[in-house]
Amino acid sequence: MATKTQVKSASTCHPPDTTQGTHIFDILGYSKHRGMGPTAFIRSAVFNVAGYDWVIFFYPDGFTDESAGGGFDFVSAYLRLLTTNHGKVRASCDLRLVNPTTNTATSVHPTLVTMMREYDPDGDKNKVFNCMCIGRAELEGTYVKNDRLTMECVVNVRKEPKVSKSRIFPSIKVPPSNLKRQLADLLESKEGSDVTFSVGNETVAAHRVVLAMRSPVFKAELYGPMRKVGKEAIVIEDMQPDVFRAMLCFIYTDSMDQNYDLGRDYHCGNCDMVRHLLVAADRYAIERLKLTCQSILCNNLHIRNVATTLALADQHHCDKLKHACIEFMCCLNNMEDVATKGYKDLARTSPSVLADAMVRMSKVGKKLTKIALKDGSENNA
Repeated sequence: MATKTQVKSASTCHPPDTTQGTHIFDILGYSKHRGMGPTAFIRSAVFNVAGYDWVIFFYPDGFTDESAGGGFDFVSAYLRLLTTNHGKVRASCDLRLVNPTTNTATSVHPTLVTMMREYDPDGDKNKVFNCMCIGRAELEGTYVKNDRLTMECVVNVRKEPKVSKSRIFPSIKVPPSNLKRQLADLLESKEGSDVTFSVGNETVAAHRVVLAMRSPVFKAELYGPMRKVGKEAIVIEDMQPDVFRAMLCFIYTDSMDQNYDLGRDYHCGNCDMVRHLLVAADRYAIERLKLTCQSILCNNLHIRNVATTLALADQHHCDKLKHACIEFMCCLNNMEDVATKGYKDLARTSPSVLADAMVRMSKVGKKLTKIALKDGSENNA
C-alpha cells in the first residue's frame, strides 16, 4: 500500500522598510512667476529618496482643469518620479507650507500623509501625482511673505517586504507497515507454533491463537469442548497440502499476494488454485478469503469456464459469484455457445441452477428483442 509523505515548510514576511526624505523648495520672487498660464510650472531641483530621483512641479496659475471657469484662483503642485528601469514603487507625499510668521510647516492635505500610491515610471500612467491644490487667497494670505514661498516635500518610500527563504520543518519518515511480512515469516519459521496439521503426506505447523482469531471453525476445533488434547497432529482430509498452506498464508497475512513460497499468480487466467481456495474458505468460514476468490473468478469468467464456475458458486453458497455468472451468460451474443460448451455437466449436477440461468437469459433476450423491434419501427417511421 502506497504511503503518503507530508512535507511542511514555512516562510516569514517581515514588515516593509520605509525610507523618508524631505526636500525644501524655496520660491523667491513669487509674484514674478504669476500670470504665466495654467500650463507653466516651476521645477525644483532633483532630489533622491531611497535610491529614486524625484522632482516637484509647481504651477503658480494652477494646472489645466483646475483653473477652468476663468481666473487663476488655484495653485497646484505635483510630485514626479524620474528614475526609470527600477520597476514600480509605492510612496506617499506630504507637502507642507511653511508659515513665515510662526516658522511652522502645515500639511496642505493631511489625508495624503499616509496614503501610499504606486508610481510606475516605465508605464503610461502613474508617473505623476498631485500633492497640492490650494486656493490662491489662502496661499498668498498665509504663506507668502516678502514675495517668498517655502514648501517642504516629505516623501516616504515603502520598499517591498522581505520574505525569508522557505524552511522545511523537520520530519521523521515512518516506513510502511511490514506486519504482513512478519506474520508470513512467523508462519514460515514455525517459531512458537503450538499446533500441527497432517495434510496428505506433509506436516504443517501453525499457531492456535492466530487460526482461532481468523476462523470460527478453527476456533471451535482448537478451543471448543471437542478439541483434541495432546500434541498429536490434526489430520486434514480432502485438501491438498499446497491449498492448505495457501489458506494459512491468507489467515496470517490477510492477503493472497504474500504467498511467496508458492510463487503463484492468483490473478491470472489459470484459476484452479483459486477454486480450491474458495472451497477451503467455505469449509473454514473465512469470509474475506471466500469473497476474494469470488472476485478473481468473476474477473476471469469465460465461455469455457462459466458453467463450472456457476456450479461451484451454487455448491458453496456464493451468491455474488452466482449472479455474476448468470449476468455473464446473458451477455453472450451466441446462445448456441451457451448450450454446447460444458453445460451438459451443469444440467446433470445442478439442473435447478441452469434452469434459473436459462430463465434469466430468456427474459433478457425477450427484452432485447422488444427494444430492437421498437428501434427498428422508429427508424422506419
